[in-house]
Amino acid sequence: MIFEKLSRAEDRYREIEQMITLPEVVSNNKEYSKLMKEYKSLTPVIEKYREYKDTQKAASEAEEMMRDSALEPELREMAEEEYKSEKERLDVLFDELRILLIPKDPNDSRNVIVEIRQGAGGEEAALFGADLYRMYSMYAASQGFKTEVTVLNDTELGGIKEIGFMVIGEGAYSKFKFESGVHRVQRIPVTESNGRIQTSTVTVAVLPEAEDVEVEVNPADIKIESCKSSGAGGQHINKTESAVRLTHKPTGIVIECDQERSQLQNKEKALKILYTKLYDMKQREQDELIASTRKSQVGSGDRSEKIRTYNYPQSRVTDHRINKTVFNLSAFLNGDMDEIIMDLIAQDTAERLKGENNGV
Repeated sequence: MIFEKLSRAEDRYREIEQMITLPEVVSNNKEYSKLMKEYKSLTPVIEKYREYKDTQKAASEAEEMMRDSALEPELREMAEEEYKSEKERLDVLFDELRILLIPKDPNDSRNVIVEIRQGAGGEEAALFGADLYRMYSMYAASQGFKTEVTVLNDTELGGIKEIGFMVIGEGAYSKFKFESGVHRVQRIPVTESNGRIQTSTVTVAVLPEAEDVEVEVNPADIKIESCKSSGAGGQHINKTESAVRLTHKPTGIVIECDQERSQLQNKEKALKILYTKLYDMKQREQDELIASTRKSQVGSGDRSEKIRTYNYPQSRVTDHRINKTVFNLSAFLNGDMDEIIMDLIAQDTAERLKGENNGV
């Protein structure tokens, strides 16, 4: 079964190789881009498959030499060692191919829109919201991604009641998608005089950025208003009405964008966010229609689900979805998140592989 899939994939790969050289395809930006995206996604699979076939051929040649009675004992021994080595390599390559053939999340390569909101805990929750934004910004930079703030509602003490920002870069969603949910912090607040530990929460939502063509939006359904920034003031004050508020009448979705100097720029970003939220709604509706869809052990991504605890007294971070605890809180908050994120990706991959083996 697996080799039938691989053979079909290689046929398609060769077909695309020919198609992307045709003048009528090259001149059609949309078609060319679509084919190149498919070609890029198939490349690692085909390269690994071809490596497997080359290794298989080398193993067969070594096996023939082993059976050659006219061969000198020393050469036959070398052929046996070669055969054993190639067979072991085949087993490794087969496992790698199985993982590569797991259906990919089609959103993995996209940019993302991240929203952080103050939860329970008042000002302490807002201060931790600022810590999370700093953590994500540093992690994004370490991955070569760019961040752009779209809306900010901060507090006088430097906390964040709400912030929306984009993470721009190839594969951003694949690294950020497991951050959706409730983040819990346990620490002594700066406002606490008795030294008591307080538990506060912050919610995070991560949405894959949508392309305009993926959702149909009637311009008449969008109410556009100019407004002033809702921040605490100071460096964030917006003295002119350059901020934009969009209301999508059919769904009631409201988007505010206030970080650009011009109203036009804020409107463009707000529309991007609106398309993304509508795309997310569309995806959720489709998922609900598929009753057999598995629920991964790494969580559903629901913002009501507690996913992680940051405990300052013990300097630990615990991800509750994979029961993983690391005692490097300071480094983690400075953007060194890969140890947990890679484990989340590995767990998700294992669940997908399990689903494939069960025919899900």
